[in-house]
Amino acid sequence: MTFATLADNVARVREAIAAVQAAEGISGDVRIVAVTKGHPPDAVRAALRAGLADVGENRVQEALAKQAEVGEAARWHLIGHLQTNKARSVAGRFAMVHSVDSVRVAEALAAAAASGGVRVPVLVQVNVAREARKSGCAPDEAAALVERAGALEGLELKGLMTMAPFTGDEAAQRRVFGDLRRLRDALRASGRPLPELSMGMSGDFRAAVAEGATVLRLGTVLFGERPQ
Repeated sequence: MTFATLADNVARVREAIAAVQAAEGISGDVRIVAVTKGHPPDAVRAALRAGLADVGENRVQEALAKQAEVGEAARWHLIGHLQTNKARSVAGRFAMVHSVDSVRVAEALAAAAASGGVRVPVLVQVNVAREARKSGCAPDEAAALVERAGALEGLELKGLMTMAPFTGDEAAQRRVFGDLRRLRDALRASGRPLPELSMGMSGDFRAAVAEGATVLRLGTVLFGERPQ
């Protein structure tokens, strides 16, 4: 696969981000994490050539295999669910872990980071829509998890992450993303700056930008459908 249209796809996404921000009267940098899940390592190389240094993977083993082949040129993000038994494999290997969804995961990752002499930038994943099949703490549990994760020496708490339901209803998408932003703003009163809001994927990134996303996790809109 050559990913010949990737540069054009990136340009269209950036234009869409700018258009949404202009329409909403907002500004600020929005980082694109190129999600290469299911694609070969050439997708990572193509992303780097297109100016996308941030690369996201859902599965730890797939990410580590690509890291071994592509090297350290990319800033790797773990965006999928993290099992505690994979914490040692993750600490020190990722620029950010987006999916800290429980105290147990936070403590396991912090312990692995401490044993390796590193700090891991993390986001607390919140299941804003309370969907049974999705990971993330409940919104009413977020404050306690933020407090615990922020107190662990091996972690560097950077913000929050969520996923909206798979729907074409932009108003519904915006409610979920807006709720995460409002939750973040409320948590800031506890003294945690929480600058990052990781929200928005290929089908809903415009709604996420409108609600203040700082990080987008984009796969299909950049690379096309994943190989079967």
